[in-house]
Amino acid sequence: MIKALIFDFDGLILDTETPEFRAWQAIYGEHGVEMPIEQWGRIIGGFGQSRFDAAVHLAELTSGGADAALMRGRHRSTSDELIRSQPVRPGVLDLLTEARLRRMGLAVASSSPHAWVDTHLTRLGLLDRFDRVICADDVSAGRTKPHPDLFLKAMEVLGVRADEAVAFEDSPNGVRAARAAGLFVVAVPNPITSMLAFEGESLRVDSLADLPLVRLLARFDIQ
Repeated sequence: MIKALIFDFDGLILDTETPEFRAWQAIYGEHGVEMPIEQWGRIIGGFGQSRFDAAVHLAELTSGGADAALMRGRHRSTSDELIRSQPVRPGVLDLLTEARLRRMGLAVASSSPHAWVDTHLTRLGLLDRFDRVICADDVSAGRTKPHPDLFLKAMEVLGVRADEAVAFEDSPNGVRAARAAGLFVVAVPNPITSMLAFEGESLRVDSLADLPLVRLLARFDIQ
């Protein structure tokens, strides 16, 4: 029986990733260079196998013409403004409501810190909708996605096994982490992560609005 649902945050509940990429894309464009989606994609959802720093990369491309610290500040200001205008992604609220009616456990497992995730969840009125929020602060340094630690911790605090939970992810790093934890994982790419190569997801949908909980649970012969 599926007893719990575990959600990524960035790009899955709130699309922070498209604004962050678009902000860098505009800044890069001002300097006549292109923001590399392939390198950016390696750090979405977790550092993965890359420590790509867009500000440092831009400074290198422009031979120091773009000051990394200044560009990083500009990006943060621009992307934060764009992120605040984003709504909760389609289908998320319905899924949370349906799960709560079925008395299922609900958790967030995010590679971002609590200072980021909790602030946005509170702003959106969603923090109390989850039993637990597990963030980078809750696992050892360097053990965010694609490592399974965040999901393993979420299962531990919810008191469920891997075969009793479903994970929802929007990025390749997130999918790899959920699969490494032994979870059934639903991939829900956003406009930016849809351009990346996924592998290992159990199910892929364009939007959570296309996946009512009853339809998801039917895959496990539960109605």
